[in-house]
Amino acid sequence: MNYMNEMTAMKQILDSMELSVKLRNQARAERRAEDAENARRDFQKKLMRAANSKLELEAEVSGVKGAEDAVQRDQLMAMMMAGF
Repeated sequence: MNYMNEMTAMKQILDSMELSVKLRNQARAERRAEDAENARRDFQKKLMRAANSKLELEAEVSGVKGAEDAVQRDQLMAMMMAGF
């Protein structure tokens, strides 16, 4: 009878150890998934900031180009009015 109690106790210890390993692995997998999701979100934010910066630069370039075109047009009109 003593042998059976020892075997039962050993089985309980092994089951407990197995459960502990499984839970630890599951927790690691969940942390890795959370880290991956956070990295994905950070990357998306960086992409959005880059896209916004690009749009702002394009708007500035367009404004400068428009101003240059207006200056050239005004100069051309002045030359035409002066008879050149």
